[in-house]
Amino acid sequence: MSRAFVKEADGLAAFDELPERLVSPHPNLVTTTGLAQIEAEVARLSRDYAEAQAAGDRAALNAAARDLRYWSARRASAELVPDPAESEEVRFGSRVTILRDDDRRQTYRIVGEDEADPSQGTVSYVSPIARALLGKSVGDTVQVGPGEVEIIAIA
Repeated sequence: MSRAFVKEADGLAAFDELPERLVSPHPNLVTTTGLAQIEAEVARLSRDYAEAQAAGDRAALNAAARDLRYWSARRASAELVPDPAESEEVRFGSRVTILRDDDRRQTYRIVGEDEADPSQGTVSYVSPIARALLGKSVGDTVQVGPGEVEIIAIA
């Protein structure tokens, strides 16, 4: 069939159906900071939704509603994990300093998926580097990507 005969959404109707944000199949483990970030996002999106509703802005309303559904689901499924009481081995919430083969030192905190931002020094607990480090101790060497890293500090 020619595309000429297919009715496509136009104008405001184009914003009626936004795809849902995918929710991870992994448990939603969060730190105290991560839970606060989720709560702040729900509050912000609730305000955005109310403003879009008052303005009659259907596109903004649909976008806010979709994101609010996502963050509300993340808040409902959040499992708060307290910071580790000890630093003998790498756990969720640990801050780990590693030494790479090229003598670069990097420090990462292992956190939940929604709060991970490697540029800010946080990595998701389901990331390859975090999975390699979890359960290890200072002095252990683990394979990360094409090279090895040594754990030099855990806090």
